[in-house]
Amino acid sequence: MGGGKPVPLDKQSHRKVQVLGIDAGGTMTDTFFVDSEGDFVVGKAQSTPQNEALGLIASSKEGLERWGLTLEEALGEIQTGVYSGTAMLNRVVQRKGLRVGLIVNAGMEDFHRMGRAIQAYLGFAYEDRIHLNTHYYDEPLVPRQLTRGVMERVDMSGTVVIPLREETALTSAKDLIDLDVEGIVISLLHSYRNPAHERRVRDIVLEEVRKSGKKIPVFASTDYYPVRKETHRTNTTILEAYAAEPSRQTLNRISTSFKENGSKFDFRVMATHGGTISWKAKELARTIVSGPIGGVIGAKYLGEVLGYSNIACSDIGGTSFDVALITQNELTIRNDPDMARLVLSLPLVAMDSVGAGAGSFIRLDPYTKAIKLGPDSAGYRVGVCWEESGIETVTISDCHVILGYLNPDNFLGGQVKLDRERAWNAMKEQIADPLGLSVEDAAAGVIELLDSDLRDYLRSMISGKGSTPGNFVCFSYGGAGPVHTYGYTEGLGFEDVIVPAWAAGFSAFGCAAADFEYRYDKSLDINIATDAGDDLKTAQAKILQEAWEELKERVLEEFEINGYTPDKVRLQPGFRMQYRGQLNDLEIESPITEAHTSEDWDKLVDAFNDTYGRVYAASARSPELGYSVTGAIMRGTVPIPKPKIPKEELQGETPPEEARLGTRKFYRHKKWVDAQLYQMETLRPGNRITGPAIIESDATTFVVPGGFETFLDGHRLFHLKEV
Repeated sequence: MGGGKPVPLDKQSHRKVQVLGIDAGGTMTDTFFVDSEGDFVVGKAQSTPQNEALGLIASSKEGLERWGLTLEEALGEIQTGVYSGTAMLNRVVQRKGLRVGLIVNAGMEDFHRMGRAIQAYLGFAYEDRIHLNTHYYDEPLVPRQLTRGVMERVDMSGTVVIPLREETALTSAKDLIDLDVEGIVISLLHSYRNPAHERRVRDIVLEEVRKSGKKIPVFASTDYYPVRKETHRTNTTILEAYAAEPSRQTLNRISTSFKENGSKFDFRVMATHGGTISWKAKELARTIVSGPIGGVIGAKYLGEVLGYSNIACSDIGGTSFDVALITQNELTIRNDPDMARLVLSLPLVAMDSVGAGAGSFIRLDPYTKAIKLGPDSAGYRVGVCWEESGIETVTISDCHVILGYLNPDNFLGGQVKLDRERAWNAMKEQIADPLGLSVEDAAAGVIELLDSDLRDYLRSMISGKGSTPGNFVCFSYGGAGPVHTYGYTEGLGFEDVIVPAWAAGFSAFGCAAADFEYRYDKSLDINIATDAGDDLKTAQAKILQEAWEELKERVLEEFEINGYTPDKVRLQPGFRMQYRGQLNDLEIESPITEAHTSEDWDKLVDAFNDTYGRVYAASARSPELGYSVTGAIMRGTVPIPKPKIPKEELQGETPPEEARLGTRKFYRHKKWVDAQLYQMETLRPGNRITGPAIIESDATTFVVPGGFETFLDGHRLFHLKEV
């Protein structure tokens, strides 16, 4: 699937490919190449979980073929490559990480195993959340027998109550080393307020590891995540040892594989906060959910270029439906997200995910005969319709094939051949016959159920912001997004519904549009009344400034590892603030670079009040009790070349004859109709298409049913409207 301006063949061999974006999903691996002119092309191949490099190489070759380039020719020119994927998250979900030891306070050895109560029902449907007998705890990342305690205690103010008994740290270190752990994590109570004890334990453990002659990495929470909430902080630091280290090895293999094909760049990875970091970065757990983040960053970049400030991002892949909201060009950052049924301390672009995608399995409840969608998925194996998949349970993709949405001979450009009869027979046996329906009605009912669920989910997210869909533009992307766009946006009344022609590679596009950025956070407890005097304001401003200085050193250290001197880095301080007495804080980008005086403090408060009024409402402001600063933030950014948004001259409304591919039977609303088929790449800006129609590309399919029409603008964005 290509994007950007059409380029004459004689110019293709002179391209200089500069940027590579990668989205290695559970089903498909997308690559996104940008040349020195800002033109881009998308490649797509099935993911290869057993060796991710294979899928990446295949996807890259598929995309570059459209430019008449070999992989070796392109890689020699590329300046930067950005990876996003779900391998680390899958490793945590499947509990297939490294053997890790944990050192905590004596008497607290069970707290990681106990977790937080919310971890017993995270990810459950509402009906399961309210019934206690459905709750359960997953196996802890670190088992009890690999947990040791040290005698010490620091109170919540950072005061030493019990001095560290160093012999207990020594014994704990020797025990875990003898048990052949592959990493050691240290997380002590309130170490974010006073890190002295935890750092001393770290040094003792490092010395014992050195004496043992073994290579065991050591992770102290205060070196990685100096923030409050012990369970969150401990879980996140454990992830560094348990899942990030093996992911680092995977990224090393990918980097090596590309270098063997001629690349000269080092890979960066999409981080949860929306920037990219090196795969060699210390805090690699920040990349645990990098894939969907890329799409949100791509939507924000596209919105900024085209003037859209309120965007509902919707991404359907093979395994999930991911939704995020951009309000007034700003992303919401959550500091205490949950992932894989674990509470974490990571800055994460606020997203919600439904476990329903194109590969989701369809089953009937044996008692009620209700249709259940997912949350498990066929992933890259598509469904029963692919004979080589080994799949026996029908999936959403099987419904697509049965109903005529997909061309069985052109899935992934013909790389995978699908069998409609196999899907039809399986749907008849598993779903249609037990419900007393025709196969077509059963498949259509499943699609309508999925679209209805997704529509309700999207509406509820926007309503939760105190807004309506009419104030938002909806971006629909992902390999399966354009198939369902009409279904989950119908009747919501969005200002506009947009499907980019490069929708299938949109998350990889977002990776290519993301800056090289490191971010560090630190918990603070600054409380001040509204009528506080200048001396107190000045003192509190200086506390925040000290935290910024500490975080700045860590940011610049990371960039130095990657060869960037401080003068190349743009620093942006931030903070988290809330009204005293409220439970939730907001992340604010600081309007000033340093805070030293009472006037500086007032500027910070003004920035918070302004942001609060935009996120909620001006009338909801509540400054009567004063303000609390709960955290300091420092971002460092090095800009990179970004993909250029296409801009082509509008042509006539009638699509060219060469874009027409004939017709295909399409089932909806209990009848078959002839849908006009079009080739996506051959359509011209200005073309208008009225449904029923199906617009095909090798990488995705855009469905325009009866009652809808779409218009292709000069940026190669399809605008979908109900008529």
